[in-house]
Amino acid sequence: MSLDLDKRQRAMLREMGVRLWQPPPVAASPDAPFAMNSVAVSPRLPGAEARFDAERQRPPTAPAPALRPPPTAPAPAPRAPAAPVSGLKPRPAGIELMAWPALQAAVAGCRACALCSSRKSTVFGVGPAASDKAPSVDWLIVGEAPGEMEDIAGEPFVGQAGKLLDNMLLAMRLQRGNDDAARPGIAKNIFITNVLKCRPPANRNPDPAEVAQCAPYLKRQVELLQPKIILALGKFAAQSLLQDSLPEVQKIPLGKLRGQVHSYLGVPVVVSYHPAYLLRSLGDKAKAWDDLCLAQAQLAG
Repeated sequence: MSLDLDKRQRAMLREMGVRLWQPPPVAASPDAPFAMNSVAVSPRLPGAEARFDAERQRPPTAPAPALRPPPTAPAPAPRAPAAPVSGLKPRPAGIELMAWPALQAAVAGCRACALCSSRKSTVFGVGPAASDKAPSVDWLIVGEAPGEMEDIAGEPFVGQAGKLLDNMLLAMRLQRGNDDAARPGIAKNIFITNVLKCRPPANRNPDPAEVAQCAPYLKRQVELLQPKIILALGKFAAQSLLQDSLPEVQKIPLGKLRGQVHSYLGVPVVVSYHPAYLLRSLGDKAKAWDDLCLAQAQLAG
């Protein structure tokens, strides 16, 4: 755009606040043939940013400054292995030959795995009173592991899950064998226990090594009790009882183990949901009732 403005145009631009710069006249030189087309550059206005000038004045041959790598977080320290639990001992010898009182004492004093360091009490199980031999029962209920309340009480299936189990048993006209409040027409020929006899910390899932340590105790309980039917409640109970008779049982969902009769040491086994699971999944209570009816029909047949 031409800057050859008349007085009226200049006055209008001044009213709009536009400052005009008029280059001084440049004398034509025979050595500058393109002087008529050259552009004059004004000095830098006061207050203008100096960074452009600084970049322009940087020597072109100056090497670019090396970029520093971003600071990296220090690598986490390697996790120290868990300290070994002091006082661990092998399982007592001859569990397969123990009588009922000796088996109870062996479980109470067991220190074969790390669970002994955090437990308050062992949970052997509950059933009809017995002294020198195992009680006579028809039903054996096998759960997974004691929880916090079971660890305190020394009895399996207490708390809300235990109340639900008691109601399920009453619906079949059964009740805990150690319950003193006998009811007319209600049988007490039932023993309740768990795969693990000690509580895992924070109620976590049983570890395979822990299950292996407790397996001989459960096996001897079955041999001495000689139940007519076993009800396995929960995934770990089912896997522990069926691992020798059902290949790769760990890969089979609990739902596919239901609805059929399995076997452990020659005793029929029916698999069902754990009461703690039923408290969270009310819709599966009807399925659990079907499992109880299957077990009752197997016992009657």
